[in-house]
Amino acid sequence: MDYINIALAKGRLADKAYIMLKKAGLGDCIDPNSRKLIFKDDSKKISFIYVKPSDVVTYVQNGVADLGVAGKDVILESDSDVYEILDLGFGKCKFAVAGLKGEKIYKKDEVLRVATKYPKVSKRFFAEKEQRIKLIKLNGSVELAPLVGLSDVIVDLVETGNTLKVNGLEIIEDMFEVSAKLICNRVSYRFKYDRISKLLDKLKRLEGQCCEDN
Repeated sequence: MDYINIALAKGRLADKAYIMLKKAGLGDCIDPNSRKLIFKDDSKKISFIYVKPSDVVTYVQNGVADLGVAGKDVILESDSDVYEILDLGFGKCKFAVAGLKGEKIYKKDEVLRVATKYPKVSKRFFAEKEQRIKLIKLNGSVELAPLVGLSDVIVDLVETGNTLKVNGLEIIEDMFEVSAKLICNRVSYRFKYDRISKLLDKLKRLEGQCCEDN
């Protein structure tokens, strides 16, 4: 019997996923304190692969992993061709447009400078608003961009909003909420449907019982 291969994003999502998998009786082979990248459960024929959060979708889409746990933000930015088969109920936050406190920034007849880690998400959002933009791709500390005049606004994930407040920024507009999703390779869903369905049922029974951020 082939293994069911599951890609987990290193970091907070993997920690939350591990708790859920343990409660479902699926993660016994995982040692969260180990630096290993692959864990195999020979009795259940399941293996877990630890990868960078941004790479989970790549592993699933290319069939190296049958399933994966990824944030909706990563899925949207990747333009992936995978199935989203379950909202896992943790890793909740939201996309938002933020800028300097008190400033009005939407100008239909001018180009809005947008700094973000998520250019594809941002481009789609502002296109729907018919707002012309100049995208500025950053890999970290996007809150700095409006403070130094690099951008008019930022598009980023917001959980508590504390970082924005400390830096004199505020949410201008909420975009949409995101959370962790269980994704599936399209071919795997067809050829391993029965086993994937059974695994899915075990996780669905845990709905509302665990893993939400405190």
